[in-house]
Amino acid sequence: MTSKPLFRVLAPLAPAVADATVQIWFNDQPLDVPGGRSVAAALLAAGVQRFRATPVTGAPRGPYCMMGACFECLVEIDGVPSRKSCLVTVQDGMRIHSQEGARDLPFDADQASPHATQENAHGR
Repeated sequence: MTSKPLFRVLAPLAPAVADATVQIWFNDQPLDVPGGRSVAAALLAAGVQRFRATPVTGAPRGPYCMMGACFECLVEIDGVPSRKSCLVTVQDGMRIHSQEGARDLPFDADQASPHATQENAHGR
């Protein structure tokens, strides 16, 4: 679900600084987002406000600190659950899903995309 963005992207200081737009999928919906920033920042710029639901009450949550200290921006990225979207750089073709409730760990690398196994090299 998207709505009017709460944030606006500032114009770059010079045209060469501007990052290209990349296409990602959020909850199976295509989104064109600015590249070169975190997944959380890109989703916020696209108007996404609800990133996950709490395990107990199902209350909606979205990014809070944008620096990895909290757990409000957890999403599933390319099949890997519980990723802090504020710490992952957005890349073209990413498949991102909102995280609904608690996730079981350890993560099963056999069910994820090829990108996920590189990120989960320690099998955790």
